[in-house]
Amino acid sequence: MKDGHAVRGPVQINQGAPGENTPTGTFDVQWKDLHHRSKEFNNAPMKYSVFFAPGGIAVHQGNVHKKSAGCVHMSAANAAAWYSYLHVGDQVQVR
Repeated sequence: MKDGHAVRGPVQINQGAPGENTPTGTFDVQWKDLHHRSKEFNNAPMKYSVFFAPGGIAVHQGNVHKKSAGCVHMSAANAAAWYSYLHVGDQVQVR
């Protein structure tokens, strides 16, 4: 949102699988990593990661047809756009 208007979206996403739910609520962007790799999941790529919730939960490039371990998966184009737009300290809402 910027000045009360959506700047991008809606976009296709996928989120956490049952038992690994993506947390909902209002969060602040904690940190970003363009070429992040998961230490928990065999060095899996998480390009355009924008971390916003405890436990390493992020918005990042991922398969939008597959549930995650809690993160929000987006297409490469959408993840890149969100990565460019969001800055540390910006507010993120997950509903």
